Amino acid sequence: MHGNEVLGRVLLLQLIEDLVNGYRNKETWSMRLLNSTRIHIMPTMNPDGFDSSDTDCMYSEGRFNYNGIDLNRNFPDAFATTFDEDKCEAEVRAVIRWLKTETFVLSANLHGGALVASYPYDNSNGGNELMNGASVSPDDDVFVHLAKVYSNSHASMYKGNLCVDSRPFLEGITNGYKWYALSGGMQDYNYVWAQCLEITLEISCCKFPPVGELPAMWTDNRKALLSYIQQVHLGVKGRVFDSTGAPVQNAVVDVVGRRNICPFKTNQHGEYYRLLLPGNYTFTVTYPEHEVLTQTLTVPYGPDNYSAVKHDFFLQRSTTTQKPSPTNYNVTCNLEVNAGGEGVRPEWTALAVGVGLIVVVSYVGK
Repeated sequence: MHGNEVLGRVLLLQLIEDLVNGYRNKETWSMRLLNSTRIHIMPTMNPDGFDSSDTDCMYSEGRFNYNGIDLNRNFPDAFATTFDEDKCEAEVRAVIRWLKTETFVLSANLHGGALVASYPYDNSNGGNELMNGASVSPDDDVFVHLAKVYSNSHASMYKGNLCVDSRPFLEGITNGYKWYALSGGMQDYNYVWAQCLEITLEISCCKFPPVGELPAMWTDNRKALLSYIQQVHLGVKGRVFDSTGAPVQNAVVDVVGRRNICPFKTNQHGEYYRLLLPGNYTFTVTYPEHEVLTQTLTVPYGPDNYSAVKHDFFLQRSTTTQKPSPTNYNVTCNLEVNAGGEGVRPEWTALAVGVGLIVVVSYVGK
């Protein structure tokens, strides 16, 4: 999304080629991943910025879009008092529309200028989320795990202190707000409104690395990219059915102890996804005119088997009206997902220029 931070664009195009060639050659690693996971890749979000950028390692020429706007400061922010989605830049509005077409589960956006995996929250309004200088989300344990998966799988990110003009990062990860506060960022938006856990990957000290260094940088990041995608199979997935046995949209699927700003809801096929580390979790499922369902589930580690544990919830009719789940902030949680159904084959979105985003979805039916 920053046009002058170009390594992400190159890596994502190479990742597409690697995945497709691996599948065509019937290589086990590629077939297992693509047969269990729907992967969407957007190599660029800011082609105008890329066109105007120079090859300087540190300066910001090309960072902004054609209108001079930093796209990673332009998303609606859950910690801001007001926002108007219609006033967002066209690129941002396009991503928001995209998020409404799929039940994205896990994503990452790629940047340059540092070597670290940063995770939500990026912002705070001084509420209960602020702890020891970090803005901590309800899914902090999962975010720390995701950041460590990338950092520890990278050739050197885990060392945490490789960029001479950057502060050291313990284990190569950081809470976004603890690094520096950022309003209008994409990773917080995706997490809060699109129920998609996203981290920000700063993948090179130099924003515009020399061409001759690109093969080595691909080698540095390849394992980390693939390992990160595989984490979409953490936790629990399934569907919610009403008293007639029909799948229902907008049922609230809460995990006790994880009060999200906007509750996680089922899509139009009744599907839900919750990324969780191994352990025992109590779920509450709420849907109008039905009894609140409470169940405790044991969650194993799913990525090794390329599948989160599958569990369906079956609701019973109630004579009382259930109130909607409250939110932590004065936020309108109105993002409705109209997603593709089970069995949809992997889809690819590939443009030719820019810095990119990778989002992944696990199949409910697998």
